[in-house]
Amino acid sequence: MTDTIAGAHRDADSYHAPRRASLGVRLLRSYRTEIAIAVAIILIELVVSLWSPQALSYGNIANIAQASAPLILMSLGVFLVIATSGIDLSVGSTFSLTGMIAGLALSGGMAWPLACFVALGVGLVVGAINGGLVTFVGLAPFVVTLITFAVGGSLAFVVTDGHSIAILDPDFWRLNGGELVPGLANYVLFCIVAVAALEFALRKLVLGRWIYAIGSNDKAARLLGIPVWAVRFGVYAASGLFASFASLISLSYISNSEATSGANMMLQAIAACVIGGASLFGGTGSAIGAMLGAVMITVIQNGVNLIGINSFWQGSVTGLVILIAVLIDRLTKMRA
Repeated sequence: MTDTIAGAHRDADSYHAPRRASLGVRLLRSYRTEIAIAVAIILIELVVSLWSPQALSYGNIANIAQASAPLILMSLGVFLVIATSGIDLSVGSTFSLTGMIAGLALSGGMAWPLACFVALGVGLVVGAINGGLVTFVGLAPFVVTLITFAVGGSLAFVVTDGHSIAILDPDFWRLNGGELVPGLANYVLFCIVAVAALEFALRKLVLGRWIYAIGSNDKAARLLGIPVWAVRFGVYAASGLFASFASLISLSYISNSEATSGANMMLQAIAACVIGGASLFGGTGSAIGAMLGAVMITVIQNGVNLIGINSFWQGSVTGLVILIAVLIDRLTKMRA
């Protein structure tokens, strides 16, 4: 009897072992691009440390994390749009406009939590305009978001006549540097929660399947009964909201609002998504990949500064990394 029970246990173990192994294999296959990016980030840091040992110091890594937080948040919104085969060029000007509106509200004596809600409304309105024109009017995403990019960038100058605004509220820094969870800065917490929630939704919820399906073939998705219009409108609204929240996180850290603060953010956000494995044709990518892409861009910029290379070369280096990422993606798809 004992031998029979022991044999049953061995059979059960042999039955469960392949399942555990297959789960690991599935994770490696699902996130092979993300793992490669993470390894590349580590290698870049190691190479930079040969010229500047402080690259691996806690202080520098903390600076990279804090500098990358706004770009991570913005990239998540841009990724949702790209996953549906769209594009959002307005996030940079939304970033700038949000910062100026928040600065005006705070300088007018408004409590900072209320000022944040008002500023988030800016991103929601811009995103809704983009989504409405793309979804219900049928205009091309590139044209629509290029228009809102131009209008938003102009309004960022108009609302304050181009002047910067110093943030004097003594508690506003808590949005970025405070600790809702002891020992974990808010900018890290917000990024972790946003990436985890988005990745879970994309992988496990029906809404995530809809987003990828629309990006792959919106006509087929519509025939399958997927609410294409509602989903597409929602991702543009979410992109505007993420851009505004990214602006608030940055403003809380810098404590100074500039009309040009988001000038380069749009290109960096799109680059982060592409580096992270998203296709501009839609239907692929992940929130984790977008996050790692944003971190890689920040690491490259940080490395250029530490090595002492002229900062004007940052764009060229980032562009080269994007080219390599696109070529690798292309070769992988051709091989598949």
